[in-house]
Amino acid sequence: MIPPNPLNTAAQTALALGATLYLPATRPDLVALGNGDTLPELRSLVYCTEDAVAVADVEHAIANLAAALPQLVPVRGRFRFVRPRSPALLARLLSLPGSDAIDGFVLPKASPANLAAYWELLEPHERFWLLPTLETRDVFDPFGLAALRQALTEPNLARRVLCLRIGGNDLLNLLGVRRRPGQTLYDTPLRGTLEQLVSTFKPDGFALSAPVYDDFGDTTTLAAEVARDLDFGLTGKTAIHPRQLAVIEAGYRVDRAELALADAILAADAPAVFGVRTTAAETMAEPSTQWRWATAVRARARFYGLRDAEPTQNPLVMFEAG
Repeated sequence: MIPPNPLNTAAQTALALGATLYLPATRPDLVALGNGDTLPELRSLVYCTEDAVAVADVEHAIANLAAALPQLVPVRGRFRFVRPRSPALLARLLSLPGSDAIDGFVLPKASPANLAAYWELLEPHERFWLLPTLETRDVFDPFGLAALRQALTEPNLARRVLCLRIGGNDLLNLLGVRRRPGQTLYDTPLRGTLEQLVSTFKPDGFALSAPVYDDFGDTTTLAAEVARDLDFGLTGKTAIHPRQLAVIEAGYRVDRAELALADAILAADAPAVFGVRTTAAETMAEPSTQWRWATAVRARARFYGLRDAEPTQNPLVMFEAG
């Protein structure tokens, strides 16, 4: 039996983040970007006080945020997060006037130890989402990863986790590797790590977002990487330049035949097994084992639309399998 609402609230909301633009909190245009005066198409952004800010500039970043937060106004369909540098800095940010304009906090270099410290501060503030970032050596250690999973699946904390962000550049740094131009993350030693993260956290219902592609001049490889992200079940992707936004979100659009298949799988009267013929393939559909995929496709179509805007004749033909 297919559950009536198989995507939880966090997973649905995480899908709405789209391309998440990271901004050093030292920038002078935090208010314009946060309120949609600049980049009105932007769905989500992160004001960063961690890796994007030099140690010497942290106090400037905090003062800049302190000035910006009271000027932020509600903007429908736009999520605003802050990435604190540490639990101590989070405590300072929570005390700032206007901090309730923020939707949540990206928690860098998540580990069982700092998650406990962050949670102690954030537990009383029900309105804030948590976005822990998986980017430490624990990710490479089976025992460390198991401990991290145990910490994140604590029920009270888990219900507040909007998504788990994957810190690709931090993980590559731990390996002493930097991507070559034109190379997707899936062509690096991190491919196996991404597989491990998906198989560790997705079964527990966590959404995982994809790392940044840091060559913002190469939109061709970025588009290829977004396609691979979706193959791995990742949605939402860190962006570092405005020209990446449209490329990422175009990749989330759904083919009309793909949506027709998802609808057929989720239909109340769907056969237990049936065949499907499209212009590209002839395959078996089995609702009991494919409903999660179908639900995610349907949700993606709702947020990002269809890739082929004009309907084609019979994009999908069902027939009896066997």
